[in-house]
Amino acid sequence: MAEEKNYQEAYEKEHIKTADLAERVAVLEAKNEELNFKLSRIKNNPLWKASAPLRRGMHFVIRQRDRLKNCGSIRGVLAKLDYKKIERKAMARYGTESFPDEARAKEERETVFDRMIKISILVPLYNTPEPFLRDMITSVLNQTYQNWELCLADGSDAEHGEVGRICREYIKKDSRIVYQKLLKNEGISGNTNECLKLATGEYIGLFDHDDILHPSTLYEYVKAVNEQDADYIYCDETTFKNGDINKMLTMHFKPDYAVDNLRANNYICHFSVFAKRLLEGEELFRSRFDGSQDHDMILRMTDRAKHIVHIPKLLYYWRCHEGSVASGIDAKPYVVAAAKGAVADHLRRHGFTHFQITSTRAFETIFKIRYEIIGDPMISIVIPNKDHAADLKRCITSILEKSTYENYEIVIVENGSETKEIFEYYTSLKEYDNIRVVTYEKPEGQNGFNYSAVNNFGVKQTKGDYILLLNNDTEVITVNWMEELLMYAQREDVGAAGAKLYYGNKTIQHAGVVLQLGAHRTAGHSHYGQSRENLGYMGRLCYAQNVSAVTGACLLVKKSLFEEVGGLDESFAISLNDVDFCLKLREKGLLNVFTPFAELYHYESVSRGLDDSGEKAERYNRESAHFREKWKTVLEKGDPYYNPNFSLDRSDFALKT
Repeated sequence: MAEEKNYQEAYEKEHIKTADLAERVAVLEAKNEELNFKLSRIKNNPLWKASAPLRRGMHFVIRQRDRLKNCGSIRGVLAKLDYKKIERKAMARYGTESFPDEARAKEERETVFDRMIKISILVPLYNTPEPFLRDMITSVLNQTYQNWELCLADGSDAEHGEVGRICREYIKKDSRIVYQKLLKNEGISGNTNECLKLATGEYIGLFDHDDILHPSTLYEYVKAVNEQDADYIYCDETTFKNGDINKMLTMHFKPDYAVDNLRANNYICHFSVFAKRLLEGEELFRSRFDGSQDHDMILRMTDRAKHIVHIPKLLYYWRCHEGSVASGIDAKPYVVAAAKGAVADHLRRHGFTHFQITSTRAFETIFKIRYEIIGDPMISIVIPNKDHAADLKRCITSILEKSTYENYEIVIVENGSETKEIFEYYTSLKEYDNIRVVTYEKPEGQNGFNYSAVNNFGVKQTKGDYILLLNNDTEVITVNWMEELLMYAQREDVGAAGAKLYYGNKTIQHAGVVLQLGAHRTAGHSHYGQSRENLGYMGRLCYAQNVSAVTGACLLVKKSLFEEVGGLDESFAISLNDVDFCLKLREKGLLNVFTPFAELYHYESVSRGLDDSGEKAERYNRESAHFREKWKTVLEKGDPYYNPNFSLDRSDFALKT
């Protein structure tokens, strides 16, 4: 009878909650319908249409204001100007100056690989301006690797007959160029699929009709096929203006393959080359995703690929002109809906249901993905503490008052406190059924505080399915912070999930960990010290992404995984134990995820002070040396999520100079 009563109470509780949510949905739908009606009436008003030039000017001013706002402060603006100065200085190295000289070009042309694969480069043409067309074809003809074919499918209208005439002119000079005039324009997807019918190569390359390849692009790609058995390859890229690749607008230096990054943002983009066998049973481009057909294709092909290789060299030049996607999302507004559809299709293939995809403040096609929380697992929040009653109280109070997730316990690991205030506070917490204080007794022979040992002890006292390591000097900002972390930590392919942490002045303390970053060449935090409003490098502060490690100041992981890898390595008493832990998870083939949608303050080092002098500095140096030795091979390879063109002396993604 008791079980039946409990079941009925739970049912009634959920029934009431569902009814409340349904009412809220109904109210929002009614408001949405009313707003759409008003918006439609405004847009059809002649005065609205006539004011278009004025509105464009106003929006330009707003965009500039927002760019300044995103810097966060005068200090942020100055830092941005400094970054741009470095970028402009570096740009000279990535344009024509980076092209191989005669000796190098000769060496590349004469290189004989074990696999001299043929690459079929597909280019759909549509009313292509003559200068763009000639530049594109010439950049292929200038490739140092010679075993290619250029497949051109022309959907141009009758008024642009010169497109076919120019193509036939080049065909007479080089038989590797294949051309077909289409009976009608099939759109970018249809025209590219027609290109594929012309292809005879083992590998397929996708190239836009108005862009330019670096002369060594195909050479580098074939080298990757031979050295790394690559079956999907991409490179770094830049946008340029005025027909001059040296007049760069934005250089994009990318991470290696990262599935969470790719779901949120088509960072791979150009220049995609892949083994033709990956297309078996698949379409190349699917017309229902026109506008974001490349994102759809990349998601499908990388799912099938065994060896995805990123070449960290700028080898693709993306022309920016009126009407191109490179000039802005406003040029093709249907791209947003197509991109959401492509990501949704990919997620469903991976078994995800009841997810939500929404645009972020960074860009319309940079997405936040909300995954469904499966079940109602208990989260055990482990907080080591010694004295500092005010800090702990602030932390606990923020969890109790702000958290929307209900099934959690808090295990405070008492570690040698001495003040009367802290024990009085512990006593006050006895009224909460889900808060416990356990005491860590330092074993004989242990010198000083050992963060790893204290946490390992605390984890052994927990009851939950998930462990959330949390510092006592943190304070919750985002009410659904636990859900935002749990949606990633519950995935079978994920190890640890970490939050976005700020100092009290709202500058970034943690946004993912980069290996080798910083003076000790161990690990450092990316975007360190930047404003909360900052969008990050290429919008990276606005979407969840894969990283090598996250900070133990707020880290969620399955308890089973924590135990499987042996918890925190107690030879790292204070520092780098969290990075070491994440690398152990990575060693098992698991992903670590940073999400900017779980936010907390972290008043770092309030509890234990800084590590910049005396014995603490010596200890940090010892632990750094130990870390470098333990993970020597990993460190030598570099951080896969941080492009090697970036400086390791700065955390703002500034380029090496």
